[in-house]
Amino acid sequence: MNMIDLKERIIVITGGARGIGYAIAERVIQSGGKVAIWDLNENMAKDSASALGSGTVAFGVNVADPVSVKNAAATTEEIFGRIDGLVNSAGITGPVKPTIEYDVSEWKDVVDACLTGTFNCCRHVVPVMLKRDYGRIVNISSVAGKEGNPNIAAYSAAKAGVLGFTKSLGKELAKTGIAVNAVTPTTAKTPILDGLTPEFIEYMRVRIPRDRFVELHEIASMVVWLLSEENSFTTASTFDLSGGRTTY
Repeated sequence: MNMIDLKERIIVITGGARGIGYAIAERVIQSGGKVAIWDLNENMAKDSASALGSGTVAFGVNVADPVSVKNAAATTEEIFGRIDGLVNSAGITGPVKPTIEYDVSEWKDVVDACLTGTFNCCRHVVPVMLKRDYGRIVNISSVAGKEGNPNIAAYSAAKAGVLGFTKSLGKELAKTGIAVNAVTPTTAKTPILDGLTPEFIEYMRVRIPRDRFVELHEIASMVVWLLSEENSFTTASTFDLSGGRTTY
């Protein structure tokens, strides 16, 4: 394992109680950083923070609610004095069914969690970063945002929106010390698969040239480098984690 220097860096990870977010939190701690988990499930977030050990705090945060995010950002800054990194990992896939069967409320739930939640967190964390003219933001998108998977139109659209948002915000902040990038993982074995059918999961696997799902530690490795000071030039960019499925 390559050693990435995040010594004393304060990293906020949304959806960090489990799955991709938790794997990133583990790697941040291993790299010397401190983590603030923001998760909708406050009890699970606190259990995860306890498992990660000293230097980790947890808050119950609904990323789709700007007031909840604003309060969490203020409290995190109060505790640590700053925020050096933000990983927007919180999200849901929504139901698997044709677009014409989607209820408007189902569409809104997915877009709010995946896209609006990313906006809310950046909206309230970036001002904290600007105070020190330093920050690293990594938005977790998906190959679905590049290719569009059938029967999960809301998720595909929201994750595509995350990529567009990343490019826009990255360019807005390009003359500051803040870098904004996105990653597009293919399917990983996380609780987000619980809402998908076995047929749909297999549909995604067979389209990966490496013929396997991405491992959580592989996602964490790329994200932690993007969170580091070494990532000093690249911004407004998308980093692929699709095992060869998407090559752009």
